[in-house]
Amino acid sequence: VQLQAFGGGVVQAGGSLRLSCVASGRTFENYGMGWFRQAPGKEREFVAHISWGGGSTLYADSGKGRFTISRDNAKNTVYLQMNSLKPEDTAVYYCAARQGGRPDLEDSYDYWGQGTLVTVSS
Repeated sequence: VQLQAFGGGVVQAGGSLRLSCVASGRTFENYGMGWFRQAPGKEREFVAHISWGGGSTLYADSGKGRFTISRDNAKNTVYLQMNSLKPEDTAVYYCAARQGGRPDLEDSYDYWGQGTLVTVSS
């Protein structure tokens, strides 16, 4: 699976962004999809996951109530809607695809996109 993430940019605190990740190469609906992020000087961390059919989602505490993950299997795309953004949300955001293992662990993911930078100014 090839993954390409879009939608990053600069936004003021309190604003919103929607990230997109387009998949190609294999059957998209066979994979659970996740978003991770890596802030400057920090390790990459889990943000959100959505099951292959979209019926189950999981969020890190940092994004609960502010972030929404969704997918459109007809478009081979997964989205991350981010609202009420904070400066601490500044990071490179990565999408990834998995078929097994814990959805909040990096090691569970087989394919990764290149990342898209989100900068939240105060």
